[in-house]
Amino acid sequence: MKVGASSPEDYGDYFAWGEVEPKKNYNWSTYKWCNGTNTTLTKYCANSSYGTVDNKTELDPEDGAAYVNWGENWRMPTYAQQTELRTNCTWTWTTQNGVNGRLVTGPNGNSLFLPAAGVRYDSSLEEAGSCGGFWSRMLDYSNQDHAMDVVFSSSGVHGSSLNRHGGLPVRPVRIAQ
Repeated sequence: MKVGASSPEDYGDYFAWGEVEPKKNYNWSTYKWCNGTNTTLTKYCANSSYGTVDNKTELDPEDGAAYVNWGENWRMPTYAQQTELRTNCTWTWTTQNGVNGRLVTGPNGNSLFLPAAGVRYDSSLEEAGSCGGFWSRMLDYSNQDHAMDVVFSSSGVHGSSLNRHGGLPVRPVRIAQ
């Protein structure tokens, strides 16, 4: 299930990367970790061309929507965990209760449904029903105004990166006890 969702088909809430609450507008002027542009980043930056360098490339738990909204046993996935999910599972494009998305089935036969929830930019929801994705907790080291995510549509599934200010759902992972 995604943060803010009440059913597997529910899109859930959308979050800018490193933010813990949904909002109405997703752009650089509303992004928490910058001073209005993609070259004035104030946290999670390892290249001075993008802003103030702190060399953080992974979200602190308190900046992760999973940890803040679901509790200390939950985190946003690492990009390695997303890669494992992409490569070790079968991703089938389907419609579940009228919602397009991917049924992800693991080697053990367990499955989960990820709706094609689109992405939020400014006050718009784009590509809902045809494309979906969810954040990792990892910065895109080569393009620091982006963060890593997994993206899917009817034509495939791949690892990607998205502008940090964009709004995507969060699919938490549970910390092993």
